[in-house]
Amino acid sequence: MFLGVGFDGMVGDIPESLFFTFQMTFAVITPALIVGAFVERMKFAAVLMFSALWVILVYAPVCHWLWGGGFLAELGVMDFAGGLVVHATCGTAAIVVAVMLGRRRGDPPEFDQSVVVHRPAHNPGLTMVGAALLWVGWIGFNAGSALAAVGSAGMALLVTHVAAATGATTWMFIEWVHRGKPTMMGIATGAIAGLATITPASGFVGPAGGIVIGLAGGIICYLMCIVIHKVLKIDDTLDVFAVHGVGGMVGIILTSFFAATTLGGVGLEGSMGDQLWKQLVGIGVTVAWTALLSAIILTFVKMTVGLRVSEAEEIEGLDVSVHGERGYNL
Repeated sequence: MFLGVGFDGMVGDIPESLFFTFQMTFAVITPALIVGAFVERMKFAAVLMFSALWVILVYAPVCHWLWGGGFLAELGVMDFAGGLVVHATCGTAAIVVAVMLGRRRGDPPEFDQSVVVHRPAHNPGLTMVGAALLWVGWIGFNAGSALAAVGSAGMALLVTHVAAATGATTWMFIEWVHRGKPTMMGIATGAIAGLATITPASGFVGPAGGIVIGLAGGIICYLMCIVIHKVLKIDDTLDVFAVHGVGGMVGIILTSFFAATTLGGVGLEGSMGDQLWKQLVGIGVTVAWTALLSAIILTFVKMTVGLRVSEAEEIEGLDVSVHGERGYNL
């Protein structure tokens, strides 16, 4: 209830209520991203229970380790806006959930004709609207992480936009060559890959770093989608691990280089090699903690309310069978 925190409470130069609300948006979006990995097959009660426990037991500790003065912050790990706190955690949890739940019924590996999603998008237009909203909103996340209208906020805004555009263009051309057609879904996914990859570096790198990081996000995340779906046969429905998880970790690694003043960044306290080691430690700790706790939480949820809907409910579709949403066609 914010007892003891009044209207005049401040965190630095901004009201504490504003700081709280801004940080709360990260805590809200992170478990919501995980949902993309298990759509069409998890019980709604399980979704609620898993999300509530996960944000307390997984997100909050990692957030404190990096942004609350914890041991990763003391080590010197650089994560401006959530490459580890948001994307590595949600991506790791997503792959754990997808493996423990199994594939959707009626969706065998051979059905997959796309490296992005198993089935064509129900409404590409609405998907593109959603991607556009994410693109604009992401600028608020990244630039806002400076917590002030200063140079790092302006540069974060610029490189976020540059990386998103680069990721979208890169994905489009790769898909064009690989599948013979450039798709709106591919462009949207590439933009998200660029955004996820630039997130940890956004306040630390310059435009050159934004271009290279967006390029790396488009290429590496595209390849990881193929590995997850085609090679490992994991039904991570919206590629949360391949795009968010891998993208965030790639961005964490590349921050070690492009934050250097010689490459247009704000500078490093030590050498690139020293910073790379710190970033890798951050990735290892975050992924290990998230994978272990996510598996434990899922096991607990399975033992209490269960994880997966019945076969009949899944075939009918959760919009109808679980939520009773009938006749609302857009």
